[in-house]
Amino acid sequence: MRFGNLDGRAAVFADAGAIDVAKASAGRFGPDPQDVYAVWDEFRAWAEGLTGPWESYDEAALGAPAPKPGQVFAIGLNYANHAAESGFTAPAEPAVFTKFQSSITGPYSTVELPTETVDYEAEMVVVIGRAAHRVSAADAWDHIAGVTIGQDLSERTLQLVGPAPQFSLGKSFPGFAPTGPWLVTSDELPNRDDLALGCAVGAETLQDGRTRDLIFTVPVLIERLSAVTPLSPGDLIFTGTPAGVGMARTPQRFLRPGDTLTTWVEGVGELRTPFTEGVPHKTSR
Repeated sequence: MRFGNLDGRAAVFADAGAIDVAKASAGRFGPDPQDVYAVWDEFRAWAEGLTGPWESYDEAALGAPAPKPGQVFAIGLNYANHAAESGFTAPAEPAVFTKFQSSITGPYSTVELPTETVDYEAEMVVVIGRAAHRVSAADAWDHIAGVTIGQDLSERTLQLVGPAPQFSLGKSFPGFAPTGPWLVTSDELPNRDDLALGCAVGAETLQDGRTRDLIFTVPVLIERLSAVTPLSPGDLIFTGTPAGVGMARTPQRFLRPGDTLTTWVEGVGELRTPFTEGVPHKTSR
């Protein structure tokens, strides 16, 4: 099943079009996409019986499939090749930070660049569908609504300003968490534990990896995170990015006004993020 946000309203998608959830359910489920995750099991059982009518839609109206999550977790250095290019060994425990909710935007939104050191990080994003606290890795997928695509856009100067790095702040400018184009349930994926992902600007491929190379797999991340803090329906987990980020290249390759970044995850689709020049942000180092 594909579930998402069409012009701010919960919708189910198929190749034939979209169905507005609130209208089709006669109000059984409300129009807010975020609210659906609180009743995900009930909703999914209902949605799997849908046969139409499907309506055409404008993809420009697609928004983030979980637009107002209570918690957004992000995992750093979760691919060995990215850890190596960043000058680190593989971590013994997940390196966890957050992206603030205000950074979330849709799959085709234009993002303003506040500096000349904004980097890209293609990621598979997990959306929680059932409350999870002290959940074992073996049971983790039972607590996941599905997966979507995300970009962990990162302003590297602010992120790395000392003495303590500002990971969450440097990764949370407006629009720095594009997600979408929809959520896909794991049964619709070719292999939920081994999906191709990456990103490109035009014909220039910047990242090309597979989720089988995650150091901490999705089930392990759920186990480790839920051992500390309860995970709630609609929460997001950015699972990490493979090698190829701009900061690690020689010469470095950051995003520029006029670039359009295409990000993909196999079985889900793609994001297309155009960039424009924004209000300059100055950071003293």
